[in-house]
Amino acid sequence: MEFPKLARREHASVSVLIAAPFVAFAMAAVSNLVLYAAIGVDPLAVFKAMLLDPFTSYFSFSEILLKAGPLLLIAQGLAIGFRAKIFNIGAEGQFVLGAICASAIPVYMPQAAGLWVWPTMLVFGALGGLAWASITAFWRVRLNANEILVSLMLSFVALQLLNYLLLGPWKDPMGFNFPQSVMFPLDALLPTLLPGTRVNVSLILAFVVSFMAWVFVQRSFAGYQLEVGGLAPNAARYAGFSQSGAVWISLLIGGAAAGLAGAAEVAGPVGQLQRSISTGYGYAGIIVAYLGGLHPIGIIFSAFLMATLYIGGDNAMVSAGLPIAAVNVFQGSLLLAYLIAVTFVRRKLIWPKRAPA
Repeated sequence: MEFPKLARREHASVSVLIAAPFVAFAMAAVSNLVLYAAIGVDPLAVFKAMLLDPFTSYFSFSEILLKAGPLLLIAQGLAIGFRAKIFNIGAEGQFVLGAICASAIPVYMPQAAGLWVWPTMLVFGALGGLAWASITAFWRVRLNANEILVSLMLSFVALQLLNYLLLGPWKDPMGFNFPQSVMFPLDALLPTLLPGTRVNVSLILAFVVSFMAWVFVQRSFAGYQLEVGGLAPNAARYAGFSQSGAVWISLLIGGAAAGLAGAAEVAGPVGQLQRSISTGYGYAGIIVAYLGGLHPIGIIFSAFLMATLYIGGDNAMVSAGLPIAAVNVFQGSLLLAYLIAVTFVRRKLIWPKRAPA
């Protein structure tokens, strides 16, 4: 018995490709609402709490803006590598290293004051994420180690380093034995944008990085090299494009963006280094990048959608009794639905021909 095969389409429709994320969201929403009904949760109550309630108050909408910042930063950095087929799955670890390096300033200089403090923390955070990603780049280029496995394993190493610091040398002696650093001074905190909310300048920074990502991808020769290397590696080698250079550029950009997001998190809404700083943004950034079609503009919209799901998921857990695992399932099914949709946009089913009777 012969099964149908997938064959690449000669021309993928741009309009259908743009519609793919919306189709994927509809597929994921319907399947998850059925799942919620199966586990005894009112799907309409979940829909209202998850997708409508986050926009019904000024505070909840401001929390969406707050969540969108780090997701946008991480996804823009990851998408550049993904376009080149360099898969950095360790953004969570790079996020943690960025938070650690940024926290070094207020931890070792608790009396630091002046306008230089929080910008320096952001620079330290970006350098920390970049340095952590460089380990993956080194092993990939020198020993051809799989960057997916190396970057992912380094995320767990980063978490252990965070635990060591907060349970040891960086533990706040006045923190009632909680694993956390000292509270950061006022000058080590990012300025807020909206009064009465936690939204800070990192949101503006995320949009600046998004613009830079668009320029890099759409207007720079280096971005063109990376894209050609991902789409046609043989042609890229024939043209003399450096594969090792693509690995270094992709991973370092992704690491710097994730580290910058980690620095903005500790210097923004958290205000100190905690073990809970690792909130899964690095993994959610993968979904955001792909749901945005790996395009800087699309990623902006997908980041706000994912931020809405974060806030709406919290609402649904409280008001509709939705288990936290169901929120994670929604995020994962969203990525799966998008990959299925894009597959059928770019490929078509070829059915085997029946032999004449």
